[in-house]
Amino acid sequence: MTTTLTAPVAERGVLTISAQAVERLAACAVLEVDDVGGAAGRVLGVSLSGEDLDHSAKVSAHVGDGTVTLDVRISIVYPASVARTTERAREHLVERVEELTGLTVTRVDLVVTALHTTAGQVRRVE
Repeated sequence: MTTTLTAPVAERGVLTISAQAVERLAACAVLEVDDVGGAAGRVLGVSLSGEDLDHSAKVSAHVGDGTVTLDVRISIVYPASVARTTERAREHLVERVEELTGLTVTRVDLVVTALHTTAGQVRRVE
């Protein structure tokens, strides 16, 4: 048996969603898009490890007043169209983050850090 208690709106608490929670949600959501992979961490523009489709995307979120902006670093599988893939990723991020958090996504900045081939490199012998 369950009992539901309802309090007046003025007495209800406030839900605060941290930027870190939004970053984790967005990092998972962007990998749901076909041909999108993760990005390696960088220091002074130099990759700390090789970019890999299996790593998570790097996401930075700025949350305030019911809105969020996202800065996202991803890699894309070659020969997928970078323009179409990033547009699909942007639309998917907006949809999923708004659906999961209730926040309005006002901007998504995407940076493609690498292009990956689906097959290993083939060596050619002459």
